[in-house]
Amino acid sequence: MDPTIELACELIRRPSVTPDDAGCQDLVAERLGAAGFAVERLRFGEVDNLWAVTGGSGPLLCLLGHTDVVPPGPAEDWHGDPFEPRIEDGMLHGRGAADMKGSVAAMVVACERFRAAHPAHAGRLALLLTSDEEGPARDGTRRVIETLSERGERIDWCLVGEPSSRERLGDTVKNGRRGSLTARVTVRGRQGHVAYPQAADNALHRLVAALAELTAIEWDRGDRHFPPTSLQVSNIAAGTGADNVIPGRSEACFNLRFSPALTAEAIRERVADVFDRHAPDHRIDWHLSGEPFITEDGELIRAVQAATQAVTGRIPELSTAGGTSDGRFVAPTGAQVVELGPLNATIHQLDEHIAADDLPALARIYESVIERLLVTG
Repeated sequence: MDPTIELACELIRRPSVTPDDAGCQDLVAERLGAAGFAVERLRFGEVDNLWAVTGGSGPLLCLLGHTDVVPPGPAEDWHGDPFEPRIEDGMLHGRGAADMKGSVAAMVVACERFRAAHPAHAGRLALLLTSDEEGPARDGTRRVIETLSERGERIDWCLVGEPSSRERLGDTVKNGRRGSLTARVTVRGRQGHVAYPQAADNALHRLVAALAELTAIEWDRGDRHFPPTSLQVSNIAAGTGADNVIPGRSEACFNLRFSPALTAEAIRERVADVFDRHAPDHRIDWHLSGEPFITEDGELIRAVQAATQAVTGRIPELSTAGGTSDGRFVAPTGAQVVELGPLNATIHQLDEHIAADDLPALARIYESVIERLLVTG
C-alpha cells in the first residue's frame, strides 16, 4: 500500500472525536522525530497540539492541520465502522478521510521525503497539528500561535490542509476566508392574552420586525475576492406553547459572513441600532469566530499553483468561499495563508470518503510546494 494511504488508514483507526487526539499526534511525533524534526507537545486544557520544526534559520513554512474529527453519529447508519478504514471501488472510507486525516498523512509523508532529499535545506519547515479545530477552537491553533508569537517566532508561509477541492484534486485553493460573527439576541415585551393585545407587548413581533430590516440590508457588494456579506437567521424561539398567549420573550440566533469591506465592530453597531428602534428591551450576545483575511498573489500562491499544475496538470482556481479554518489565527500575524486539500464533497457526512489515489498525489503536491519555497526559492 502507498505510504500516504497507509498512514491515513492508521490515523482514521484512532477515534479522535474532538477534542480527543486518541494518539494521532503520538504517531506523527514519532515519525517526524525520526526524520530529524524537533518535536514539541503543547497541551492546553484538554487539547493536544504538536509543533515540529526542522531547519536552522531563514523564512518559515508551516503546514497546518488537525487530528480531531466531528462525531460520526450512529454507527449503524454507516456502511461499516466509521473508524475502520476501508477502500472500496477506489474510495477510502472513514471518518476524517477528507477532513482531514488524509491531508495530515500527506503532509507527514511530504515532510519525511523532503528531509531525506534535502537535509541541508534553506529556511525552516514546520508541521502544526491540533485536536481543537472541530470544537471551540480556543486551546488549539489559536493558543499555539499566541505562544509562538510570545517567543518571537514568525511564520512566513502557512499551507493549511483543509479539503478545498470541489470536483477534482487541486481544482481549488482557498486564499482567504470571510469573517464569521454570530449574534444571540433576546427581546423582552409583556405577556398577555391574544384577545387583549392592548394590554400586552408582543416580543416576537418586535423581534421579527428587527430581523426583517436586518435581512433586507445590503451590507456590501463584495469584490473580486469575496462575495457580498450574508446575514442568515438560524434559530427563532418564542411562546409558551399555548395558542392564546402573546409571548413576552423571544430569542433568535443569526450569523454574518463578512468580507474585509466591513469590520465586526461596524456590524455590531448597525445591528444594535436596528434593535434599539424595534425592540428597546433587548440583549445581544456576540461571538466572533474569526476576522476575514485574504492572501494576495505572492510566493506561496505561486508555489502552490505551480506544484499543483506539475502534479495534476491544472492550475487551481483561487476562492474564498466556504466556512472558516484555523488559517484565520495565522493570517493576522502577517503570514501568507492558503488552503489546499482533497475533495470536500463528503466532509462531516455519513460514509465520508475520498479517492484513495488522491492522497499520494496530494503528498507530491505538498512536497513540491516545500521544495519550491525552501530549495529553489
